[in-house]
Amino acid sequence: MLRIPALRVVRAFRPQTAIPRTAIPIFAARTLQRFESTQSTPEPEKLTPQQAFKAAQKLSDDLQRDWDAKVITYEELLPKTQSPSSDSYLIDVREREEVIQGMIPSAVNLPLSGLSNSLHLLPDAFKAQHGFEKPKKSQELTFYCRSGMRSTSASDVAKRNGYTNILNYKGSWLEWVEKGGEKAKQ
Repeated sequence: MLRIPALRVVRAFRPQTAIPRTAIPIFAARTLQRFESTQSTPEPEKLTPQQAFKAAQKLSDDLQRDWDAKVITYEELLPKTQSPSSDSYLIDVREREEVIQGMIPSAVNLPLSGLSNSLHLLPDAFKAQHGFEKPKKSQELTFYCRSGMRSTSASDVAKRNGYTNILNYKGSWLEWVEKGGEKAKQ
């Protein structure tokens, strides 16, 4: 017997118009404001689903643009491996068991699974754990993995940790081997 009145109450308070799921980032991106308890919250903007989708896509594109690392090609990477510089790092973010296949010459291994934690280590602890100096925030870091997905994630992690000179070799290990690149054994 109580179920019918309860349903009427729930239906009475259900919003009449649904906010499209694509519009949610627009509302989340607004500047937060503090309201006194006597003030009511403002009405959300009335947007058509197409407008909401376009606005959400623009917001997503703007956020993504902030995290994009410059993508380099095999031809751009090759000279860096033939004459490595102490001012740059070529970082293989594959797991240690994957590195057994080989690495691109002059690369160091820093698995993606531990990258974020490693970038927070003090320089001495970093060197003790990984066997090479911790990169400075302004040093050039070039990430690669097996197929380009993890190197993109690693670029994002580095950017979020304050590194500013980031390159992403999206062709990664598969392209390196396919084009006949030299292999360094780990």
